[in-house]
Amino acid sequence: MSDRRLFTSECVSMGHPDKVADQISDAVVDAFLAQDTDARVAVETLVTTDLVVLSGEVKARDDVKVVYEPLVRRTIAEIGYDDPSLKFDAATCNLHIHVHAQSPDISMGVDQASGELGAGDQGLMFGYACDETDERMPLPITLARHILDRQVAKRESGDLPWLRPDAKSQVTVEYEGDRAVRIHTVLMSTQHAPGIEQCDLRGAAIEEIIRPALPADLLDSDTIFHVNPTGSFVIGGPHGDTGLTGRKIIVDTYGGWSRHGGGAFSGKDPSKVDRSAAYMARYVARNLVDAGLARRCEVQLAYAIGVAEPLSVRVDTFATGTVSEARLAQIVRDQFDLTPAGMLKALALCRPVYLATARFGHFGRSGDGYRWELSDRADDLRAAV
Repeated sequence: MSDRRLFTSECVSMGHPDKVADQISDAVVDAFLAQDTDARVAVETLVTTDLVVLSGEVKARDDVKVVYEPLVRRTIAEIGYDDPSLKFDAATCNLHIHVHAQSPDISMGVDQASGELGAGDQGLMFGYACDETDERMPLPITLARHILDRQVAKRESGDLPWLRPDAKSQVTVEYEGDRAVRIHTVLMSTQHAPGIEQCDLRGAAIEEIIRPALPADLLDSDTIFHVNPTGSFVIGGPHGDTGLTGRKIIVDTYGGWSRHGGGAFSGKDPSKVDRSAAYMARYVARNLVDAGLARRCEVQLAYAIGVAEPLSVRVDTFATGTVSEARLAQIVRDQFDLTPAGMLKALALCRPVYLATARFGHFGRSGDGYRWELSDRADDLRAAV
């Protein structure tokens, strides 16, 4: 009997309201880290029609100066909201800034008198990797991202001048066992300029964005395509829907394929383990997969505020591991420094690299800003086993 099943993941573009909020928050994080690598930042952003509200708490050296207004406006313009007709314009939107000093109670727990760096909060974080794609990411979220990468490229190049910044994609992959056999359904919704006919938009979106972004061998005559299924999508971005920092945590990680601890990344400096431990868990999981010790791997780390060492380390290989999961968990503890200070050092996290993660995705990307995507510990792990 055929073991066929479906799995769906979605992705959103940099112009989605929640992603706009994420990018503003991470632009603030980057601005502080560029001047003070020990800065503490926890900020949230709300965006809606012609309005940005930025709030939160920070701690930095006295000589650090971050001017919020030009930073916020530049970030919005870079996303593509520079047209007053979109009702959310970088040059004219109203800004409300409510940022204050970090709570001394939190500061005391993180920057301890002993000089040790404690975890910036309690929580549990998951990292995942698999051998399904070159990016070591689940296929559905990878394909959904590829579609939006191409949408952004076509919009920014002017090849499809009617494209606007706000967009979503969704890809349903059909599996037989644990092997992807075909793409079942593709959904793309993109904001557009008024005046373009739905049939023209659909044709261009399928032929110039969707098909080139997907593996041809996984598409067939039965693959279903939905493009702007409600029809017109002229009103979009923050004018169409309010955006908040931290509402796209599944998009930011593994598309729902792996578990999620519940904490968002954006707007937080890397002393917050919501961010740094999630990156470290991904780094560990990827190296375990690249070492050939598992085909699929999920790593869980748990922390208490003010405590440096993780409360627990768990490795789940979903029955694909070459040695026991208990053994792998012990190897992980032995091979990796999982304290906040150790993670910051190993992954070079005290740098202004976070705006790009909010814009293009936190995992499955390459470049110096994504140190947690390196496979530089795979040989050490093989040797340990």
